[in-house]
Amino acid sequence: MTTASVRPPSPPSPPEAEAPRASRWGLWAQDNFRKLWIGETTSGLGTAVGSVALALVAVVTLEASPFMVGVLTASAWVPWLFLGLVAGAWVDRWPRLKVMLVCDLLLLVLFGSVPVAGWLGVLTMAQLVVVALLAGAVKVFLSTANSAVLPALVAKRDLLEANVKLRSGDAAAEIAGPGLAGLLAQAFGAVSGLLADAVTYLVAAICVGTIKVEEKPPAVSERRGILREIGEGVRFLVHDPYLRSLAGFAAVGNLGLNGIQAVQTIFLVRSVGVTPAGIGAVFAVVSVGGLAGAALAGRIARRFGTARGLLLCQLVGAPFILLLPMTGERVPLAVSAVAWSVSVCGVIAGNVIAASFYQAYCPPAMIGRIRASASTVNFSAIPVGALLGGWLGEILGARTTLWIMASVLLSAGAVLVAGPLRGLRSFPERPADS
Repeated sequence: MTTASVRPPSPPSPPEAEAPRASRWGLWAQDNFRKLWIGETTSGLGTAVGSVALALVAVVTLEASPFMVGVLTASAWVPWLFLGLVAGAWVDRWPRLKVMLVCDLLLLVLFGSVPVAGWLGVLTMAQLVVVALLAGAVKVFLSTANSAVLPALVAKRDLLEANVKLRSGDAAAEIAGPGLAGLLAQAFGAVSGLLADAVTYLVAAICVGTIKVEEKPPAVSERRGILREIGEGVRFLVHDPYLRSLAGFAAVGNLGLNGIQAVQTIFLVRSVGVTPAGIGAVFAVVSVGGLAGAALAGRIARRFGTARGLLLCQLVGAPFILLLPMTGERVPLAVSAVAWSVSVCGVIAGNVIAASFYQAYCPPAMIGRIRASASTVNFSAIPVGALLGGWLGEILGARTTLWIMASVLLSAGAVLVAGPLRGLRSFPERPADS
């Protein structure tokens, strides 16, 4: 199946990043990329600490029910339902680095408010939900700008390398973050981990603020109305069979993954009897799979092709998640954690390959709107999955819920197999008329 021949009109595209000088260090020789990597990896460490710490605050400190943990998880993603499409159009109008800078500073304030409230003895579940909701709204803009800015910083041929390096940094942070969160919770209380999260956003803001690159958003005279610009991004996604298939695949996968995440902490604490420090260790082992997946993504794409490599990541890695619900009964915790890690390896490698395709394939002037349109589809499944997981955990128990949501995750591979990727070795190039 080929891409649609008619493309929606778009403003003049900014020039792509100049090709870097040949260097034995590759992208590490570029100052702007190094700053972006340091900022993203540091904030990734804080996010990894904060995601575990937030769940531990709810479960251990505030003794939240499974459904309320699901509500907390969903709150971080609900803003995509209302802001995703608008954020894409606005980010295409604004300098993307400035959007990232403002977002990092707002997140510093939001996550910093939780430990302050905890120290004052006024922390409630309502505050956690509000912080998660507002932070989720900020991250709609941050995520959209972050995915759109990379083609302005590196050459098109270096996008896969850049995504491998950025995702490897995230994965390394995810290895250290959960263990650090568990240790902080054990030594100083669960809320202390969110202070570390807040500080990392300050570091990210400093790094982003010092990146020097000329961005050329469309002039005010070239704007055609927010609804029309949103429509262009939506139509591009809907009319393109490759992007449409990837969006559907991600939506089903997120439904399953977040149903799992809604009950995983409760399952480990209450069904398996794992301590907070032990939970940090389990998540650190799982994150090793993310690091391996990010590191292997480039090799997989070169060896098998980008399209075929994505299919292999899903069809080979995902089934290992079925060992998770067996933890503590038929499968030891250590074996389950390793299997979980293998599944995450496949997910992350596939994400790196797909993200590089989006950045290389979408017209630069429209990439914010197209990515936001796709993200609205697949991220909207996150709060649904979290609420569904929390509700099922309430009525069926955490272990049964894990079986159900793991099955949903596996079904995402069927979306890819049914789409145009099954007959391709590699993704297509950007259409000439875009």
